[in-house]
Amino acid sequence: MTYTRRSKDELAARVAQDIPEGATVNLGIGQPTWVANHIPASREVLLHSENGILGMGPAPAKGLEDYDLINAGKQPVTLLPGGAYFHHADSFAMMRGGHLDICVLGAFQVSATGDLANWHTGEPDAIPAVGGAMDLAIGAKQTWVMMDLLTKQGQSKLVQACSYPLTGIGCVKRVYTDLATLACTPQGLTVIDMVEGLSLQALSDLIGLPLSA
Repeated sequence: MTYTRRSKDELAARVAQDIPEGATVNLGIGQPTWVANHIPASREVLLHSENGILGMGPAPAKGLEDYDLINAGKQPVTLLPGGAYFHHADSFAMMRGGHLDICVLGAFQVSATGDLANWHTGEPDAIPAVGGAMDLAIGAKQTWVMMDLLTKQGQSKLVQACSYPLTGIGCVKRVYTDLATLACTPQGLTVIDMVEGLSLQALSDLIGLPLSA
């Protein structure tokens, strides 16, 4: 069986493809920030950052960075016409108040029914840092996860039950990975799409869980 994993840009483009016109969206630290570069200019989407920005655009061109205008991951960003920046407390009020349509987060593990673990691995030398992830995971109308399907050790990050401390319970609706896009449901995982050349059985074997299509 021959298949090619999605690159980071291809994965970001796949997530951007599903963001609807008019949505207010938070992009989490790490891979999710790449999504901003793949939203078509013709589509009106309000991008939110938890440090207090609404109306972010794509990453600035090299040499045009303004380090007074950064996202929650301390990366320089651009501001679209009509965009605004504001106090951290106002930003969290947006997150907790149900004003975000979608948040896109990274994860260490996601359970088949949508439990999310993305802030601590339990390793002795790990620095736990939940940031605003709990607020986002529960406050947004939809929580999507964007991640590699497998760890560096080849273990699936999609699991029957999370072994790491939870960020939220039953909050993840979709998982976008380098091999497939899946929906988390009360009945388990449903495949939305897969990379070309990968079969449903091979994907199920990689994850170690039954899948429906």
